[in-house]
Amino acid sequence: MLRFLWICLGGAVGTGARYLLSGWALRVLGPAFPYGTLAVNVIGSFLLAFLMVVGIETSLMPATLRLALTTGVMGGFTTYSTFSYETLQYFQEGAWWLGALNVLVTVFGCLAACLLGWLVAKWLVGT
Repeated sequence: MLRFLWICLGGAVGTGARYLLSGWALRVLGPAFPYGTLAVNVIGSFLLAFLMVVGIETSLMPATLRLALTTGVMGGFTTYSTFSYETLQYFQEGAWWLGALNVLVTVFGCLAACLLGWLVAKWLVGT
């Protein structure tokens, strides 16, 4: 039950972080493209891969902390459901090139960030 509570707390932190980052991106970059969603997904992909490598391949992170950070914080932070909805809206509005651009940049950006997180974690913890 304690793990469950830590995961729930982590989810609240991740959701709050997503809200703050998305709002900041909207204010700074404007509403023409879902920059906030893209930033959250790329950063979340990096952090999730990093945390999983450190949490599973080393003894540096207790299992409960790993679950709270990955399932909780990262689960609340990443926004693929929002990504899908925003992309669908572009397609419904006939903005096919923006929808396609959103898919390409998000998918390849997140895969690249995930690989980078994995590599950085491997480098830092020496595994």
